[in-house]
Amino acid sequence: MRKRVLYFLILAIALLLVTSPVFAQDYYFSLDQENVHVYWEEDGTLTIFYELLITNLSFSPPVEYVDIGLPNNNYHISNITAEIDGKNINHIQNSSFVDIGIELGLEENSIFAGNSGRITAWIQGIEGVLYPDSSDESYASAVFIPNWFGSQYIDGTTDVSVTFHLPPGVQVDEPRYHDYSPSGFPSVPIFDFDNEGRITYGWRNLDGDASTEYKFGASFPKTYVPESAIARPSFWQTLGIDLEVLIPILVTCGFFLVFFSIPALVVYGGRRRKLKYLPPKIAIEGHGIKRGLTAIEAAILLEHPMDKILTMMLFAVIKKNAAKVVKKKPLKINIIAEPPPKNLRKYELEFLEALQKGGKAKRRRGLQKMMVTLVKSVTRKMKGFSNKETVAYYKDIVRRAWGQVEAADTPEVRSEKYDEVMEWTMLDGEYEDRTRDVFQHHPVFIPMWWGRYDPGYRGTSARRTTSTPSSRGAPALPHLPGSDFAASIVSGVQDFSAGVVGSLTDFTGGVTKVTNPPPVSTSSGRSGGGGGSCACACACAGCACACAGGGR
Repeated sequence: MRKRVLYFLILAIALLLVTSPVFAQDYYFSLDQENVHVYWEEDGTLTIFYELLITNLSFSPPVEYVDIGLPNNNYHISNITAEIDGKNINHIQNSSFVDIGIELGLEENSIFAGNSGRITAWIQGIEGVLYPDSSDESYASAVFIPNWFGSQYIDGTTDVSVTFHLPPGVQVDEPRYHDYSPSGFPSVPIFDFDNEGRITYGWRNLDGDASTEYKFGASFPKTYVPESAIARPSFWQTLGIDLEVLIPILVTCGFFLVFFSIPALVVYGGRRRKLKYLPPKIAIEGHGIKRGLTAIEAAILLEHPMDKILTMMLFAVIKKNAAKVVKKKPLKINIIAEPPPKNLRKYELEFLEALQKGGKAKRRRGLQKMMVTLVKSVTRKMKGFSNKETVAYYKDIVRRAWGQVEAADTPEVRSEKYDEVMEWTMLDGEYEDRTRDVFQHHPVFIPMWWGRYDPGYRGTSARRTTSTPSSRGAPALPHLPGSDFAASIVSGVQDFSAGVVGSLTDFTGGVTKVTNPPPVSTSSGRSGGGGGSCACACACAGCACACAGGGR
């Protein structure tokens, strides 16, 4: 009887193994390590190095093929070499499993259950992987998603590391990383140099998920690659549309266009126009550069958001000992000098006057009136000068201001330089990230005015500051951790906007209606509506993204 029961048990297990698709057909393995080096070459092509450490799990079929997705079809099999545990992989073909990619046939070196194999692959000469940077036409954008596998094939976590090697010759102060903040990776990559002297950005996640798409990106001046290497996305690619599904999308969206899109576009256009507060006549080209504008006046010329400009004014009057922040959230500011210092400018005096008005609504109206006066003043000063040349001139001042800060040899000098050119650095479109990058790993020696900006500094100085080594008995200078300093500086705009400005669109609209009012319509009768496409726009500045790989 026992023998018969045992027989049927063995038979049932055998049938289960034969009929189960998981045990009979599907791979199931752990990817212990995925190490990817991405080389953006000087000829504009892409070289990718993959190192994959695969452990086949018990009761799983041998791993005979490994598929690797590639950015696009602009590659040649002859430019690809691969090995497993130091032995050449001879079967390298276009994948029959992923849409765009290659398959590596392991043949006699297949990875059997319970065993591991280290696979390396060099893929060279991939073209069409650089795109114009959407935020700066002089930069090329490089975005990459490393190979990932279907979740049904993967067990456990993966040590994932991705390293970008930028083109030869790119200088330290030129590249920019894209803050996609992939889950589990540091938001700021590790900056380094490779053995060829090329700048590298590195990201690592010790507990990554090999079935997740992680996106990384960087930009660098396009002068380091041929102009012909910068891909120009087609109209449909720009919109992120697959032509094969275009017609169903248009049909579906047509209905919503009539009832929803037109009103939404009208609202969006109105809001966007409210943020354009300079009158059109300032763009009428004259000759030469208008020098002598202050950083705040230059911010008006560059049409920076008004909450940032007001924060610049706050820093200016604090540094001149005319005001102090007594509470950050909600923001409360007190005037500390009566009469005000003589070195205040007209707009700074009007700024302080507006802040003294009782009630949030009155303060907002006072600040709007001050901004109207300032915009008109800058417009008058620009009369007869070239807008294009002047904008380029002040952008160069911003670039050189950051250069002075970043080139400083010691924390003391760096802090001093930043204090001197702080208002100009705020005109950088990426000043938040650059402030964090410059100071997060270094102490910041506190400027004399810091106590008037940070109301909590004096009361907690013993806890928040440390002292520099003192020689010859000189008093030690207090300093903050750079990350704390950077966070406080960067949060200034948000604090001012939330505590005083409120809705930025509404605030700026109150200025725009005076400085750049909408044209008066002279048409009569019914108005017509315009057309538009109904599709999702591409979210990245330029994509070189690998597709999914996986098991069989």
